Amino acid sequence: MLKMNSISHFLLLPLADTRQLQLLHFCLFLGISLAALLGNGLIISAVASSHHLHSPMFFFLLNLALIDLGSILTTVPKAMHNSLWDTTTISYEGCAAQVFLFLFFISAEFSLLTIMCYDCYVSICKPLHYGTLLGSRACAHMAAAAWASAFLNALLHTVNTFSLPLCHGNALGQFFCEIPQIIKLSCSKCYLREFGLLLFSICLSFGCFLFIVFFYVKIFRAVLRIPSEQGRHKSFSTCLPHLAVVSIFLSTAAFAYLKPPSISSPILELVLSVSYSVVPPALNPLIYSLRNQELKAAV
Repeated sequence: MLKMNSISHFLLLPLADTRQLQLLHFCLFLGISLAALLGNGLIISAVASSHHLHSPMFFFLLNLALIDLGSILTTVPKAMHNSLWDTTTISYEGCAAQVFLFLFFISAEFSLLTIMCYDCYVSICKPLHYGTLLGSRACAHMAAAAWASAFLNALLHTVNTFSLPLCHGNALGQFFCEIPQIIKLSCSKCYLREFGLLLFSICLSFGCFLFIVFFYVKIFRAVLRIPSEQGRHKSFSTCLPHLAVVSIFLSTAAFAYLKPPSISSPILELVLSVSYSVVPPALNPLIYSLRNQELKAAV
């Protein structure tokens, strides 16, 4: 990527003002990242090594674990480094790489969660056609589409954002590089292109959201028609982890980006950014492993 601005580095939002709080944040981030690495690493190892877990649901779960690992390794290490060494700088190239990777993994996660919703729908509503609709080739194609679309989305946004001339300093109001914060530094009307891309991404995301809602309505209707309480509980427990992960992912991200400016504050911004960028990769393995006996046994 060509460097279009004279800025050589950006200043990230410090996590704390005092040295004691900086070290506390370092320890907190260290604990969360180790939990995410351990949990997702165990899921990847269990699914890859256990033959009886070679099914569509666990194939998609393995992809989700890979995405969560990439997501937390994109933002947390730099934040930990800055807290430990009492600095806030990140290079121009490092910021561009962080923007691309964060958007890539976030986009891939939402696409994959949408695909996993379809997997839940087929397993509950069309169990006799499960092997036909979700064969190995179909699963590979759907996963590849999620990764490829996320790559293209991240590439377009990153190239467009870092082609804007920046003239409002280099201080970002976030502890990692994020597109809205960089656009605030732009002095060109070309930022309308980026808002156009953002609007397009929002429309795609809203389409995925409607897809998830539509199929969960069908899932709930199918579950409620099951005569036995044990059967309803077993069917609902199949999609409960996915529903929990989707709820956490969407609620934190939506509130962070759609909240009214009147309730905005630096502390709230920091808490929200941690909640949608750092917490989900650590929680997702726990949510899936607690509700899945096969996975727990394999781990």
